[in-house]
Amino acid sequence: NAVIGRYRLSVLSPASGSSSAASLGTFVLLFNPWSSGDDVFMPGKAECEEYVLEEFGIIFAGSKNRINSFGWNFGQFQGDILNICLSMLDRSLNHRQDPATDVSHRNDPKYLGRVLSAMVNANDDQGVLLGNWSGKYEGGKDPSSWTGSVEILQGWKKSGFRPVRYGQCWVFAAVLTTVLRCLGIPTRMVTNFSSAHDADSNLRVDEFYDAEGNHLERGTDSVWNFHVWNESWFTRSDLGPSYNGWQVLDATPQEESGGIYQCGPASRIAVKEGEVDLDYDCPFVFAEVNADCMYWNYEPTTGKKTLIFSKTTEIGQLISTKAVGRDDRVDVTKDYKYEEGSTKERDIFKKARKKLGLEDKFDPTAPTPEEVDQKPDISGKFKVPGPLEVGQDLSLVLVLTNLQSEAKTVHAKMTAWSTLYTRRPVAEIWKDSIAVTLSPKEEKQFPIKIPYTDYQQKLTADNMIQVTALCHVEGGIQVLVLRDITLDSPGIDIQVLGEAKVNKEVDVEVTFANPIGVEVMDCVLQVQGNDLLTGVLEIDLPPLKASEKSSTKFKLTPSEKGPKHLLVNFSCDKFAHIKAFKMVNV
Repeated sequence: NAVIGRYRLSVLSPASGSSSAASLGTFVLLFNPWSSGDDVFMPGKAECEEYVLEEFGIIFAGSKNRINSFGWNFGQFQGDILNICLSMLDRSLNHRQDPATDVSHRNDPKYLGRVLSAMVNANDDQGVLLGNWSGKYEGGKDPSSWTGSVEILQGWKKSGFRPVRYGQCWVFAAVLTTVLRCLGIPTRMVTNFSSAHDADSNLRVDEFYDAEGNHLERGTDSVWNFHVWNESWFTRSDLGPSYNGWQVLDATPQEESGGIYQCGPASRIAVKEGEVDLDYDCPFVFAEVNADCMYWNYEPTTGKKTLIFSKTTEIGQLISTKAVGRDDRVDVTKDYKYEEGSTKERDIFKKARKKLGLEDKFDPTAPTPEEVDQKPDISGKFKVPGPLEVGQDLSLVLVLTNLQSEAKTVHAKMTAWSTLYTRRPVAEIWKDSIAVTLSPKEEKQFPIKIPYTDYQQKLTADNMIQVTALCHVEGGIQVLVLRDITLDSPGIDIQVLGEAKVNKEVDVEVTFANPIGVEVMDCVLQVQGNDLLTGVLEIDLPPLKASEKSSTKFKLTPSEKGPKHLLVNFSCDKFAHIKAFKMVNV
């Protein structure tokens, strides 16, 4: 339980008659997850190797309908990273305000986890990364362009500790993973799909749509297609042993906690059991995976809002992390909550509401029980007949079903918008409307085609489109049909030509085929990989004609043996940041 950090070591030899000590140098003391007395002790050897020693990770993103993944270079043992992590501690607000107390707490992983969750974002303390969710990234790098933490942390130090521009949730979480693993705290990244940002702490997120079905930016609540945070493994002496184990930390600046942008550690067991009164930030994390979702129709001229429908099972799906020792996805949803729709899950939700004082408080913004219970006459869904790719026309089908035994007339207003992964609307791509009469119990299908030329200029690097149909049913309540679509990027192929050996050159070939009918320009290939090459290799490529294939060769000189990961990021004017990785056995 000693304080971690840099120590001076000297030796005093009374026999030599000298009263002054001879300095032997310095060493850095870290947490030790292999030692059973340590607060971060992790019993499994394979787990320690994955969550502390592994420098490569896989991040899950996309949306619940289409999960995609990409590689990341944590690089916690690369040049100067340890020094940078230690200087992060010395630059924290706590250290600036009271250095002696701050240092005396550095034996406590829950204290350090909280401090570092604040230091990874630039809010309050000139920390590492400045967040930007505007879709415009002038004066910095598009968050999607990063493929590793080393460049970010070294850049922060090199600039005289000025925040690096720009980050979004997975970048914050990846950098926090690097820092905590570097200090010896077992840490992993976790992705939550349909993640609630409940700004007003009422365990409810409200989304607003106008009469045309356009998603309005109103209110402070939001539902993100995915959000990435961290789990770190340590004991909770403050809460008791039953809350030991995985603790949620989140460095993305979403809400203030204790006056600054930091979040956690929240015990994952406390979140699952609805113990939202326990430290730290349990209500926020509980809402991210459990909030109820309300969809409202909002009339801007009158300010009137009408509930379209509410859903208790929308939020917190397919919670994912990388498997130990493998590149697979593991679903950890059941570790965050009881089965959706089960009595146990609803009981826990009620318990959390009660602890937050929401049960007895009248909430004028909440829908009435009558509004919540109203039943629609029709149902609708968007069907996507297989993977959709950037560069291709989008085909989907709106399916409307009459649930009643008499005919129903429906007027549907449809829109498609490009969005950020936070579902913030960026640009309208397409709109249309249909009027239809459905016979009793009839199902009708309406094919929709959105040409590539309509969305090509409007897509962000997230490759996401939200399609909505607001259906006005004569004599009944409105029905909102929603679908978040993640488009797949074209693939890149990586081949290692020959055997990779330490200190011997080996050729690598990267191939990309332009899948669209127009020329692509400004092509850049970025390559990085620990112990395979130093820093980031950037190669400018000539323009690629329609359907043309490009093949690029470069040399690697591996410096260490074992399994290493090569990460590749290809960009051009029509495709943003297509990522691929390849395991190279040296």
